[in-house]
Amino acid sequence: MAAIRLNDRPYGRGLHPVMVLVLLCTLSMLTYLDRVCFGAAGSLIVEDLSLQSIADLKWAFTAFAIAYALFEVPTGWLGDQFGPRRTLLRIVLWWSAFTLLTGLVGLQIRGWTLGGLSTLVAIRFLFGAGEAGAYPNITRALHNWFAVEHWERVQGLVWMSGRLMGGMTPLLWAFLVAGSKFTVPLMHWRVAFALFGFLGVLWCLIFARWFRDSPRADHGSTPADLVSDPADDADVTQSKNTPWRELLTHPTMLALCIMYFLLNYGWAFNITYLPSYLQTRFGTRPDDLLGAVYKGAPLWVGAIGCLAGGILTSRVSARLNDRFIGRRVVAIGSLSGCAGCWFGAMQSDNIHLFCLFVSGAAFCIDLTLGASWASCQDLGRRHAAVVAAAMNTIGTLGSALANWLTGTIVERSLFSSAQQRNITVDEMSQAAKVVATNAGFQTVFLTFGLVYVAAAICWLAINPRRPVGGLSTER
Repeated sequence: MAAIRLNDRPYGRGLHPVMVLVLLCTLSMLTYLDRVCFGAAGSLIVEDLSLQSIADLKWAFTAFAIAYALFEVPTGWLGDQFGPRRTLLRIVLWWSAFTLLTGLVGLQIRGWTLGGLSTLVAIRFLFGAGEAGAYPNITRALHNWFAVEHWERVQGLVWMSGRLMGGMTPLLWAFLVAGSKFTVPLMHWRVAFALFGFLGVLWCLIFARWFRDSPRADHGSTPADLVSDPADDADVTQSKNTPWRELLTHPTMLALCIMYFLLNYGWAFNITYLPSYLQTRFGTRPDDLLGAVYKGAPLWVGAIGCLAGGILTSRVSARLNDRFIGRRVVAIGSLSGCAGCWFGAMQSDNIHLFCLFVSGAAFCIDLTLGASWASCQDLGRRHAAVVAAAMNTIGTLGSALANWLTGTIVERSLFSSAQQRNITVDEMSQAAKVVATNAGFQTVFLTFGLVYVAAAICWLAINPRRPVGGLSTER
């Protein structure tokens, strides 16, 4: 695969593809900022809402994932029908509003309390409904603006940006909200949610001013080596007839969806329970900067994996002279390594070693993202947003199941421990709760390892040479 390069010819006043990539990478960063900040605020939310533990937030975590899954395909379809520009503007404005509203839950004003846990669950559901479709529509925009030989790399850059911001969020949170030995807190956690919501609105203003759905919709010319090939002109137009039956029965589509379900199942831990787990298991404090780095470490390291995955996949594909087999080789090797990392994390009693294994697992997962999303472009073509949305829908259901099941396993571990002592969970000492909680998470980590073995096997069935609703694709 050739490196992404610019030619030297002038291209007038139009939108440059590199600016398209910058806008989309920035959007990816915002999605992770607004997702990860909720996990970072978990302990403060538990305290302000007078909850027992982080496990009480399982339905808030799960509500986001369920809504995201439910609205992913409809929003991807809107992008294919009406273009990614209008669809992405609606997405970001919606989720920015509910990011702000998240910070208002439980706020007391003149004796009135603005909702509780149920309100928080409802708001997180609506937040998920709003953010759904962001990455499928990013995929559609990349499909319109970049030629096929650049797909893995631009997808890798988009995901790298999101993961990088996700990794930075706990550190940013420590500076803004928790403070440290070097700084004082700059704002309340509720104000931080309002700030993050405002950043989404600012992005919309810039995006609406500059972005267009495709080079043909822009008035300036564009470097020819970056945009879609002329033979693919039909693929950048809006799709009016989605082949739903073929979409639901295509063997590669089914394999992609199952694989992505498993991929997200274990990864969800990194942005939900991990910050609180490190506080419970290893005693990291909210104002501990090293702890903040560890909380974001899987996303920091994963960002490198996103970039490296695109490069590695392109080189392996070039060596094998087949980009589909190249993706398969990289993905199977990476996911097998991910399983090994989770089995290693189970045996780690040291925070440094534990975070090394968990970050290694995230790195291995993210090596496969460029290949996964580029496969959606190969399989979907002019229906790329719908195909990507379908895959991400099932993937999000994997996150939803993991969020709920993780909390349930931990709760049952606590209940079982209390039952053995003939007392209630409320009567357990804090030390006993910590031991029972850690035992529950050990079971959770075992499921993660087994899930990634299955995900690696799924790649044997992923072969998008015959697109949905189109002829075979061999290039």
